[in-house]
Amino acid sequence: MDPREQTPIANHTVADDVVGLASGVLLTTLGTHILIHEGLITGQTAGLALVISYATNWPFGLVFFLINLPFYGLAMIRMGWRFTWRTLVCVAALSAAIPWAPDVLPIGNAHPLVCAVVASTAVGVGLLILFRHHASLGGIGILALYIQDKTGFQAGWFQMAIDAAIFAAALYVISPELLAVSFVGVAILNVILALNHRRDRYIAR
Repeated sequence: MDPREQTPIANHTVADDVVGLASGVLLTTLGTHILIHEGLITGQTAGLALVISYATNWPFGLVFFLINLPFYGLAMIRMGWRFTWRTLVCVAALSAAIPWAPDVLPIGNAHPLVCAVVASTAVGVGLLILFRHHASLGGIGILALYIQDKTGFQAGWFQMAIDAAIFAAALYVISPELLAVSFVGVAILNVILALNHRRDRYIAR
């Protein structure tokens, strides 16, 4: 028998969760700050919030927080109260931190492609940490799981369709060059999540 199969499951302590959630929010805030600085977008709820923010000049943090509000009911139904309140806290923390980011972490001139790679890596690792501490940044992913449960339509296909719509809308607010760079970033983010967000590789609760 593989020795790993005999290892007992170690639950997260309160301290584990506090540090994990704080680290996840910090990394996702850093990545989002870089995206905003360079005028790039990403997928899912954050991508939709970025497009709306660019089109209206409304603060990203406010848009992101408001967009997520309708999804908490679905999160409670689909994922339970613990996931829901942790996600609410993480969304609120990111929304509150983003306006301060340019003052505490100014970014100079940088190549957009490098920024897309760094930002997407930071967001990907941050999301992995949040997922592993039973939280997320809410939004469209929860809706995708809910629709899959109710209709059988695959969540992955639904999310892909939403991302395609977001990128199509982004053509009206950013240049084709920045859109192409953003696409590279989204691809990197999805690869990071696909390779690492696996229950068979992480068993702590």
